[in-house]
Amino acid sequence: MSEPTFGLDDAALAALPRVFDAGLFDGQVVLVSGAGSGIGKAIAFLYARLGARLVICGRDRAKLDACEPWLKKLGSPDVLVQATNIRDSAAVTALIDATWERFGRLDVQVNNAGGQFPKAALDISPNGWKAVIDNNLNGTWYMMHAAAQRWRDTGQPGSIVNIVLTFQRGFPGVAHSCAARAAVTYLSKTVAVEWAQHGIRVNCVAPGVIESSGFQHYSDEARRNFSRGNPMLRHGSVQDIAHAVIYLTGPSGNFVNGELLNVDGGGILWGDLWTIPQPAYFTEGRLA
Repeated sequence: MSEPTFGLDDAALAALPRVFDAGLFDGQVVLVSGAGSGIGKAIAFLYARLGARLVICGRDRAKLDACEPWLKKLGSPDVLVQATNIRDSAAVTALIDATWERFGRLDVQVNNAGGQFPKAALDISPNGWKAVIDNNLNGTWYMMHAAAQRWRDTGQPGSIVNIVLTFQRGFPGVAHSCAARAAVTYLSKTVAVEWAQHGIRVNCVAPGVIESSGFQHYSDEARRNFSRGNPMLRHGSVQDIAHAVIYLTGPSGNFVNGELLNVDGGGILWGDLWTIPQPAYFTEGRLA
């Protein structure tokens, strides 16, 4: 049996079809966090193919450095790479400062950085809870807040997209992330109203089961069941998320503000989706 690939390699990702004009983001500056792998890399690749100048950040500098030449090869005229821990508000401020120093502007911020680990809610430690909340909620807030303050102070408009998850029916096995992503979504809806006066739009994209490098964090059993978690009975692609982000931040999304776009094959309307083995109570009808 062959080893799972956990998504596309760089060449395959670069060759995926696009549905937008090649020069759609010419002259614009786009910041993508968590761009060294998975969904974040796919988003950055697509912006590069559409002509954007890019700022990419994440905690793993080696992954970002490996991504940079691909972005230039695909069409980005300039790329700023900066290792950043989004849980550190001072580091986030330094990232925004570096962006303005290099480009003098920022047009789009995509907050993709974050993560979680599958664990039954009763077994999540205080440190594990804090780590996920700090990364997915606080880190996203620091990024949004720093960019919005700079847009306000410079009189420039901007667009933010936060990558969350499909939390509407709960998400067994990732209670910490479900809490953080729901919080980010309603934070986004709130500031979408407050910040509209500054020409700032804020939206969210909620991926369902997307086949990416993140798959490696889940068990074989969980991955086997993932494709049954939506009525299309298959996984989504990282490109599905990238195209959704482009839709919201391009001219197509100019009148979209405060929205949550689910990209999940109809998963929130269908069945169960567990990231951990289902307890016997649910499979055999007996108590633990």
